[in-house]
Amino acid sequence: MHEKGIIKPSCCTASRSSVENDISETMQDPIESIDEGEGGNFGKKMVYLPGGDFLMGSEDEEGFLADREGPVRKVNIKPFYIDRTAVSNREFKQFIEKTNYKTDAEKYGWSFVFYKFLSKKQLKNALQLQGTPWWFAVEGAYWYQPEGEGSDIETRMDHPVIHVSWNDAQAFCRWSGKRLPMEKEWEFAARGRLEQKRYPWGDELHPDGEHYCNIWQGDFPRTNTQDDGYLGTAPVDSFPQNGYGLYNMAGNVWEWCSDWFGKSVNLSRKVDPQTPKTMRGGSYLCHYSYCNRYRVAARSSNTMDSSTGNLGFRCVRNA
Repeated sequence: MHEKGIIKPSCCTASRSSVENDISETMQDPIESIDEGEGGNFGKKMVYLPGGDFLMGSEDEEGFLADREGPVRKVNIKPFYIDRTAVSNREFKQFIEKTNYKTDAEKYGWSFVFYKFLSKKQLKNALQLQGTPWWFAVEGAYWYQPEGEGSDIETRMDHPVIHVSWNDAQAFCRWSGKRLPMEKEWEFAARGRLEQKRYPWGDELHPDGEHYCNIWQGDFPRTNTQDDGYLGTAPVDSFPQNGYGLYNMAGNVWEWCSDWFGKSVNLSRKVDPQTPKTMRGGSYLCHYSYCNRYRVAARSSNTMDSSTGNLGFRCVRNA
C-alpha cells in the first residue's frame, strides 16, 4: 500500500522548471495562429463516444491521495469523438511539414531523455536531474531526434510522437480541427464501459499472464526485462483495445489533457507558464515499485512548456 498522504514524484515526468540553469531568454513567444481544421483528414481514426454518467476517480489503496485521484464522484459527459490512438510520428511530421511549426524543445534547444537511451558521451555532457537522476536534459533532443543528435524516427513512424509540450499539442489540435480532451473525457474513454476498474481492461494487470500495456518490467530504473516487448515506446496500435476500441490508454506515453492540474487558476491574470497541466495514462517508465500511475484514475502534471521522451497526446473533437 502506498503512503497516501505523501506526494511521491513520478518517475515518468521531468519539468523544465526543475532545471536550475537560467533559461529565461529562451522562453518561447505565444503560439502562432494556425488555420483550424487544415489537418482534418485524420478524422477517420476517431471513435464516437455517446457520453453519459460515469463514476470518475478512485479511492483505491494503490492510489496517491496527494494526486487528488478521489473522491469517487458521478460525472456527466457529453457525446464526443476521440482518436483511437495517440498522435503518431507520421501524423506529427505531416503537421510540421504543412506549417513549419517549431516545438518548444527546438526553441529551447534541449529536452529530457531517459538515461538508458544515451551514449556515454551524452551522459557525460548532459545535465542530470536531481531527485529523478534517470532524466537528462539533452541538447538537440526533440520530436524528430528523440535521443538527440544522430537519432531519428525513420523506423518509428507508427510510434507516438514524443518531446511535445502542451503548447505543441495545442498547436497540432488547432491545425487538425480538434482539441485536447478534458480530463473527465479522457477517463471516461479510458474506462471503456467498465465501472471503477483499475485498468482499461479490468482489475488484473496481466490477465492470463498476458501483457496489456507497455510499462517497465523488472527493477526500475536499472533493469528492464522487456517482457512486454519494449524498452521505449511501442507502436500506437500495440496491445489489445479497450471496450471503446481505443489503444494504449495505459502505459506507452503520457497524454496531455486540457485541464489545469491545480484546483483553480485565476484566468483574469496572465497565467504563469510554470502552472501545471494534467497528464493521464502513465508511460513505458511506470512501475509498481515507484509510480503505478498507469491506472485509469491516476493523474500527473507538467508545465506547459515541458517535454520529455515519454510524453505525447491524443485528440478529441465535439460530436
